[in-house]
Amino acid sequence: MSASETPPPPHALLRPAIAIPFLIVALIWGSTWFVILGQNSAAPVGWSVTWRFVIATPAMFVVALAMRRSLRLGAAGQRLAFFVGLTQFCGNYNFVYRAEHYLTSGIVAVMIGLLLVPNTLFARVLLGQVISRRFALGSAIAILGIGLLLLHEARMAPLGGQVPLGVFLALMAMLCASISNVMQANETGQNLPAVSLLAWAMLYGTLCNAGLALVLSGPPVIPLDGEYWWGTAYLAIAGSVVTFPMYYTLIRQLGAGRAAYNGVAVIVIAMVISTLFEGYRWSLLAAIGAGLAMAGLVVALRARRPVA
Repeated sequence: MSASETPPPPHALLRPAIAIPFLIVALIWGSTWFVILGQNSAAPVGWSVTWRFVIATPAMFVVALAMRRSLRLGAAGQRLAFFVGLTQFCGNYNFVYRAEHYLTSGIVAVMIGLLLVPNTLFARVLLGQVISRRFALGSAIAILGIGLLLLHEARMAPLGGQVPLGVFLALMAMLCASISNVMQANETGQNLPAVSLLAWAMLYGTLCNAGLALVLSGPPVIPLDGEYWWGTAYLAIAGSVVTFPMYYTLIRQLGAGRAAYNGVAVIVIAMVISTLFEGYRWSLLAAIGAGLAMAGLVVALRARRPVA
């Protein structure tokens, strides 16, 4: 959405056309953190990310063809697709998977939930989108809540001495995703079919992932564990092919800042799954943090002049 366009109405998220994909993305991405844990132990990170997008890329091209979207992006579109592939599908995922070597999945999910902050700032700087006071207030409340959740996780998780490295990797993942989110919403991206842009971006990301894996981890590693491949297929199809077209459409309809609030819902879902399957222990601090995060979501989404 360009700076000159009319911003979405304050209750746009309540429309079924937006609410349904918002919830689907949150539910699926909220579960992927748990699945990623099983990927890190069976193969080097670089190859796990590569196999994910080896599966996702042809599936995304099939989706684009089935929807009868043109795959011709032009020179500017191909440059944008390469940039998105490098930042979103290579940089972001390599940093996320590696961060989970040093931090629990809950901490990584919480930190990536801060995506709304750089999304909003980059959208303001790069695209000239407006930030309302209420949106800023809601963001501040949500950040405080996420900070409390992060503090609780850090206190409870049996982490080693590599916490700073894990935090750095998670922050780099967040920045890669944010830059990609904002840049694909520029004028060039707005004029391209989202699924076509994503298909080419995933192809470029796959090539970058394979090259990086060869350099860092050596020849391809192909696990024989069937559970590993079921997890990889879920991450590829549900976690990438189904969700990314929905999320990129949300970015174009709501703006990068508001769309990133999907990350707040993802955190809550990820923590529920962690409670049920990983023995996550709640505390008063965590409950207050979750409450503040959701309160910030409500405040920001009720803003009369949200980020354009």
